[in-house]
Formats: sequence, C-alpha cells, structure tokens
Amino acid sequence: MTWGGPENTNVRWKVSLPGVDSTVGMDQNQSSPIVSRGRVFVTMSYWPAKVDSKKFPEHHVACYRTTDGKRLWDVTVPPGPWLLNDLRGGYTAPTPAADGERVYAVFGSSVVAALDFDGKPVWRAEIAPYKFDVALSASPVLFRDTVLLQCDQTDKQSRLLALDKKTGAVVWEDKRPSVGFAHSTPVLAEVGGRSQLLVSASNAIQGLDPTSGKMLWTCAAKGDTVSPVFADGVVYIDSGRGGPGIAVDPTGTGDVTKTHLKWTVQQPSEGLSSPVVSGPYLYRLRSPEVLTCVRMDTGKVAFTERLSRVSTASSPVATPDGHLFLASAGRSYVLAAGPKLDILATNDLDDGGSASPAVADGRIYLKGRKWLFCIGTKE
Repeated sequence: MTWGGPENTNVRWKVSLPGVDSTVGMDQNQSSPIVSRGRVFVTMSYWPAKVDSKKFPEHHVACYRTTDGKRLWDVTVPPGPWLLNDLRGGYTAPTPAADGERVYAVFGSSVVAALDFDGKPVWRAEIAPYKFDVALSASPVLFRDTVLLQCDQTDKQSRLLALDKKTGAVVWEDKRPSVGFAHSTPVLAEVGGRSQLLVSASNAIQGLDPTSGKMLWTCAAKGDTVSPVFADGVVYIDSGRGGPGIAVDPTGTGDVTKTHLKWTVQQPSEGLSSPVVSGPYLYRLRSPEVLTCVRMDTGKVAFTERLSRVSTASSPVATPDGHLFLASAGRSYVLAAGPKLDILATNDLDDGGSASPAVADGRIYLKGRKWLFCIGTKE
C-alpha cells in the first residue's frame, strides 16, 4: 500500500517514457498504460527539437517488459488528417487497448492503428469526418472481432464505428445526429444476459447494441468526459463538467427518462476522471481535490472530503479486498472503502500527470510526465 519516497519503497522499476530523453515539446499525453501478456503498452506524442507545435507531432506506441521495465520497442504511427489548432485536449488522450495478439492505439490526429506484440504495424485507418470539438478523446473498446470507437462530434456528425480487428475495415457505422460532441469512453456491461455498450452522450446516457450500434434505451442526462459505471443493476453518469449526476436502471427500452431514473445527485464542480464503485458506495473525484462518496442504491451522500494534491483527472481503482487506490504518478492515496474517509497510505512519486493506473498480477503501473513506474512488493 506504500510506495515512493526517498527510498523508492516498493518501486520495482522506473523507466523513461519516449521523448523525454531529448529536447522536445511534449504533448499532454493523458493516456493511461495498459498491460497484456507480460507487456506494458503506452502511447506518447511529442514534437522533436526545432519542430513547431503548429505542425503534427510524432505519435509513438511503446512496449515495456513487465518484469524489469526493459523497453522492447518504440514504434511511430503516421499522423492522421486532423491538425489541431487548439491543443487543450492534445493528441494523446485515448488509452490503447490490447487483446493478447494486437495493441490498438488511437491518436487525436484522427487515426487508429493496430500493431502486433512485436511492434510490427498490422493496419492503420483514418477516422473521418473529424469534427471532434477540441480533441478526440474516446479510447477504443474491444468487442468480439471488432474495435468500437465512440466518435461523437459537432455539426451532427456523431457516429459509432466498428472496425475489424484484423484489417481495420469498417464493419458497421451507426450515425448519431441527435447527440453533440463528447469525450468519454463507452463501457461494456452484461445486463439481463445481454451485452450492452453504455455510452455517455452530450444529452443522454444510452444503452446500445454492441453488434450494431442500435439504441436499446436512452435517458436524458448531460455527458462529456466521464465513462459510465455499472454496479448493482444501476448505471451512473455525470458530465465531468459540473452539474447533476444520475443513476438509471438499464433494463428498459426506448426513452426511459420517466420510468427508469433511480436518483439524481448534485456535482457542483468538474472532475474529468471517471467514478468507481466498491460495495454499496460510489466514489467520485472532482475539483478542488475533493472525493465524494454516495450510496449507489439511493444517491445519498455519505461524505465529501478534501485530499491535498490528489489528481482529479486520474480515475480511481477498487480492489476485491475493499481498498481504493486514488493513484497517479504524483500524490496518491490508498483508502479503505466505506461510508467514512479512512486513509491507509499516502504516497508520492513526484511525476504527476493525468493518466489512470493499470493493475495486473498484483502490481500497479503508473505513467507520469517523464517516467513509467511499476509498483509492487520487491522480491
């Protein structure tokens, strides 16, 4: 539960991220690490020395060995067609996905690429149109033989795409002109023995059929940066920009706003990360460095407490033994889940960023601005 500090306690290894060894201009690089088959994958974008940030940065996918942090490869992906004029969201918000054979990476220049586990490019596809507000932020979601992409945009150009895992070809496309732009990533859930893709749209929380994109149900809500969370038969969402959060029963059909809405809770300030549920409680980080705990069945607030220097952009992780990890490469907190704030440990790696943790085989992988860390008991 403890790591970092002057002695680098329980830091199994620490390695530099692509681009930080040179004099380069770094993108925001909010994407999180992922782990598959003994490998850690990260995405990074940066402008090499003397390259103007008004031009495309280099897009990188890098692979590290979980045992010792050795970098196995670092491959560049050619940029897509969208040159950003506004860098608030950057080029590297989406987190990659992997299925044990290939890693799938999305970059904000409106491009998605698949590489095998040796770093060999398998396919590359450009996403069009690309009217993504200030950034393409949704991460890819893997479902059966497809890569699903929520491409909610401006000017009635929103759509959900399914690409073939092996080729990158479009399997199907479902246009969504009634929703505006959003930056969240969908979540797969099993509801009543059927797969649903839970989607946070600009004006609704929706359950979609992941085989076609067709709507199963919709409930009026405000969505943007936050991914839905599903637990105890209830889906929760808020926009991440401040305003109310809602909980809805996902077993209905059609417009369920008046029939399946369970409760509403006020979220007065923004929090760009996604919530987590442990036991009967939902935990939500928001500005300014605040953690709120509410009951998942009623929406009643159990506590709201300040946590100094916690990252409200990094999504927390819950473990089966009742612990919460509000973890980043900066200041982190380990809590005991429950209706009262119970801090078990406070840790700091002094490399704060927006990435969320990856957890695999009893270890935590944290991506900062300069470093990738592996946290675990040293053998």
